Amino acid sequence: MPGNPRNVHPVYDLIPVEIDGFETLAELALDLRSSWNHATDEIWRRLDPELWEITHNPWVVLQTVSRGRIEHVLADEDFRGKVDALWTDRKRTAEQPAWFQQTQPESPLTSAAYFCMEFMLSEALPIYSGGLGNVAGDQLKAASDLGVPVVAVGLLYQQGYFRQTIDDAGGQHALYPYNDPGQLPILPLRDADGEWLRLKVELPGYSVWLRAWQVQVGRVKLYLLDSNDAANFPAHRGITSELYGGGPDLRLKQELILGIGGWRLLTELGIAPEVCHLNEGHAAFAVLERARGFMEASGQPFDVALAVTRAGNLFTTHTAVAAGFDRFAPNLIEQYLGRYAQTELGISIEDLLALGRQNPADTSEPFNMAYLAIRGSGSVNGVSRLHGEVSRQLFTPLFPHWPKDEVPVEYVTNGVHMPSWDSAAADDLWTHTCGKDRWSGTNETLACDIDRVPDEMLWQFRIDSTHALVDYARLRLSRELAASGSNVDDIEVAKHLFDPNTLTLGLARRFATYKRPNLLLHDPDRLLRLLTNPERPVQLILAGKAHPADKAGQDLLRQWIEFIRHPVARQHVIFLSDYDMSLTERLVQGCDVWVNTPRRPWEASGTSGMKVLVNGGINLSELDGWWAEAYTPDVGWAIGDGEEHGDDPAWDAAEAEQLYDVLENEVVPEFYERNEQGIPTRWLARMRASMSQLTPQYSAVRTVREYTEQHYLPAANALRERTNLGGAIGTNIVHWERAAREKWASLEFGDVRVEMNAEEHVFFADVYLDGLDPSFVRVELYANANEKDSAVRQVMTRLDSADDAQSHWATYRAVVPANRSVDDFTPRIVPTHEGVRVPLELDLIRWQR
Repeated sequence: MPGNPRNVHPVYDLIPVEIDGFETLAELALDLRSSWNHATDEIWRRLDPELWEITHNPWVVLQTVSRGRIEHVLADEDFRGKVDALWTDRKRTAEQPAWFQQTQPESPLTSAAYFCMEFMLSEALPIYSGGLGNVAGDQLKAASDLGVPVVAVGLLYQQGYFRQTIDDAGGQHALYPYNDPGQLPILPLRDADGEWLRLKVELPGYSVWLRAWQVQVGRVKLYLLDSNDAANFPAHRGITSELYGGGPDLRLKQELILGIGGWRLLTELGIAPEVCHLNEGHAAFAVLERARGFMEASGQPFDVALAVTRAGNLFTTHTAVAAGFDRFAPNLIEQYLGRYAQTELGISIEDLLALGRQNPADTSEPFNMAYLAIRGSGSVNGVSRLHGEVSRQLFTPLFPHWPKDEVPVEYVTNGVHMPSWDSAAADDLWTHTCGKDRWSGTNETLACDIDRVPDEMLWQFRIDSTHALVDYARLRLSRELAASGSNVDDIEVAKHLFDPNTLTLGLARRFATYKRPNLLLHDPDRLLRLLTNPERPVQLILAGKAHPADKAGQDLLRQWIEFIRHPVARQHVIFLSDYDMSLTERLVQGCDVWVNTPRRPWEASGTSGMKVLVNGGINLSELDGWWAEAYTPDVGWAIGDGEEHGDDPAWDAAEAEQLYDVLENEVVPEFYERNEQGIPTRWLARMRASMSQLTPQYSAVRTVREYTEQHYLPAANALRERTNLGGAIGTNIVHWERAAREKWASLEFGDVRVEMNAEEHVFFADVYLDGLDPSFVRVELYANANEKDSAVRQVMTRLDSADDAQSHWATYRAVVPANRSVDDFTPRIVPTHEGVRVPLELDLIRWQR
């Protein structure tokens, strides 16, 4: 066809890079710091207010508006001055010393690599599902604020997680819109010559090319890999098509790309992290690739390389039930990793499978990614105090004969990135009270006092917040109804639903049976009476998705939709579909009370309730996850008795009754009890306590500081020790482990004697070591914890003996106070080696029979 009548240009030719000031706009648009620092919002709103309100994606706005529009606004001196000031502030913030630089000037930590399957950073980058991505995204943002040298690795999904619609029968339908990389706030990762960085990963019988992308998250960079490369076969281009989709084969390939491909990407970029933080077990293959890289650099065999590099690996588990761990059939592991094990790691497939099994000799046992992560890490943690206890129970099989309390799982309770979840009004309130740098982490305490805010101001803040939520809910619901083809009358009614002055409950989460989202529906008539009390009405906003394969979860959602269609209920309850980050922000900013009803102890932490804290919302939750450690009667309300009852329907019914009682007798009366000025003083007292006590404690600033101080820095030091002299310490550790394993079965106790008096017990134990170097073990006197006393682990001292120097027997002595019975104590033998974490790195133990 002659000519070009429509004047069509290649899309990238239309980006007006030659316009003075455009590159500054582009830098601001591509930095996701704008998702929590809203100073740039006015710029994008000025360029295209409608598109900005719909997408909140600066990069889409910048690419969509015309060249003339960009030239016009940049010609405005006031606008250009704001843009330049924002760019200068961004540059200053990136360069000035933050908490980490101020407190760790001589730090051994130059880089911590954070691996995760999903990241929730902004609605403009939909590569997340829910809780795990929320934690990952908020921790990256907090790392940026604190200046912690983190680099992150994930996958770029062509479709991401599904989008939700609800049909007339209450059924959920899954949609998978395409994530156009050109409209996402990401850039192709290019090498020094400008070539797009691509990696090749070998899979059985073929290679997969991976493209690399870069996301700027303030000071932090997130690198994403995807397989949608033109050089790949069509089936392989779809490996990264969908988050948590497909069967085991696809999931395994995704996790190979994340772990092996992700570590290779860092190597290609010249990044050598001291710390590898595995946020869940999906990325556990990174421990293998990290060990392989050390093998290549040092010439050491795999077992030595693993002993060296695992000191720098941290595994965070978020799973509260054994069924939640990723498991793969042995034949699948052999198919995809058999050649890698033999040719790259120099080990047999049986040796590799043993790293992911409880019983290495059981050839039918599946390969557990969490087990691989544990065996490849120098530290393991859960995500709340209760979850640490649950995880120790879950991983007890990996540490046979060890007391549950000594299973090596610590905890760092999750927190949320407060600047990402506070409303503009909340931000103003906190700034007025605590200053602009309240979340910088540079103060030992958060220097603020919510008590200084007058009652009138605090209550007006809450009234305004609920008004904003009700306005948003009306608009969103009316749009949803219009999009689904509802009649005009229903759409018009939706625009007037709810009363901003009514107590507003929020209940939003993944619809899964263990989360019990339908606990409030246990007695529908009682719920209706609660909602429709003419003196003290209540309104409820619901949101949430059920996994497309979770039919039980979808049935729970359908039950709510059916309830809402009751002619009375529809005035007091609404369901907002397609629960995502944008909707979450609005809900946590405006709800008066956040309701959470998981079945204890199946919610590892939970973070949605943390997000309401900064906005003055109050929690009513099961004593599970973070709320089990946060709750006191002055900061919110709780249900449950702090014990585990499994999935007993009778207990579910009892807790449902408890939930109704708390709402009817405590929550609702307290909200509507007003003084002469119309202010609920008791409610405000609880709200102040929640805001001042819990907001700093459950901030991601505290979480990332704990990770840095308790895990990253010790791991960096430990790795530095083990990599000295080409990994000689690793060789020493392997020899120690082999010697201990070889002799362990023959170690035994002989005579045990006790000398007692009123003040102390003196124990003597004869121990047979069968020629094992005595420095390889530690003999201890152990007593379990009980209701009155904590556990006792008293080291026994080896006594010099005049017997034959070749004797394999030795006598050990220990003295303990006489405040416990002699029968409480048992001698035991454990392996010991300087700098090695036992039992995490060697699970042997021998008790006196």
